[in-house]
Amino acid sequence: MGWRSVVVSQHAKMSYSSRNMIVQTMDGINQVPIEDIDLLLVSTTQAVITTTLISELVKGQVKIIFTDNASEPVCETVGYYPNNRNVDLIKKQFKWDSKRQQLLWTKIVASKIVNQINVLSIYGVENVDLITELDKLEVDDITNREAVVARKYFPLLFDNKFSRRDFSPVNAALNYGYSILLSNVNREIVSNGYLTYLGIHHHSNDNQFNLGSDLMEPFRPVIDYWLANQNFKELTPDVKFGLVDLLNLEMSFNGKKMLFRNIISEHVHNCLKYLSGEADEIQIEVELKNEVPNNAINGNV
Repeated sequence: MGWRSVVVSQHAKMSYSSRNMIVQTMDGINQVPIEDIDLLLVSTTQAVITTTLISELVKGQVKIIFTDNASEPVCETVGYYPNNRNVDLIKKQFKWDSKRQQLLWTKIVASKIVNQINVLSIYGVENVDLITELDKLEVDDITNREAVVARKYFPLLFDNKFSRRDFSPVNAALNYGYSILLSNVNREIVSNGYLTYLGIHHHSNDNQFNLGSDLMEPFRPVIDYWLANQNFKELTPDVKFGLVDLLNLEMSFNGKKMLFRNIISEHVHNCLKYLSGEADEIQIEVELKNEVPNNAINGNV
């Protein structure tokens, strides 16, 4: 699996040649070894990609994300035949113990709320209300503390009139960042040989990524953490690239310093082992840097 995130944000033709992705733009021709690529984000509708390249990228377990005219992610590739998928793993997934699912969801929600509290703390925002809600968390979050905290958290982080239902640049950026996060979680689920459809909390018939939607939750505040310090009036290519580049952010996960992309991989692996009964305990402890992130937004690739 690769390590580079490639973002195409202008008119381009992408093709395949000798284990390389060839990108032709008005500025010239670039080639990137497929084995180096972790994520390809086609952040424009003015790009052409060959089916040969798509096939080779999917074989290399590269996640490809396409956006619409509004630059919102609209679809991603999911390989039909991951190298290690087998019937036994799928059978295990269908028989996951309900108690383990409930306990894992409780851990996920607790970790998410703790991270939201920490984000507010980093920005010097009062977070007593969220701490109070965390104390009310029950097994399987039967009282839906996750939603209660979210309604209080976003107005505290951004402004008291902020709503996740608004069509604002901040919401567009949040959705964009969450989509990148979800895609990376989905890729890890598939690469471990499991189905993304079968969630432990999300069970929508319209969501083919129910499990990814579950396992990504502790890391949503990482997106919030970065965006809260950015000053922008629209979702520009620079903002998009900054969100993709968050995958290279270094954080502490379960006591170890790791890149965000590697944290996602380890987290998904740990959760799947726990759900399948291969581990008796599960730990989800994320520690963001206790400082406001650099406000500079990098240029796009």
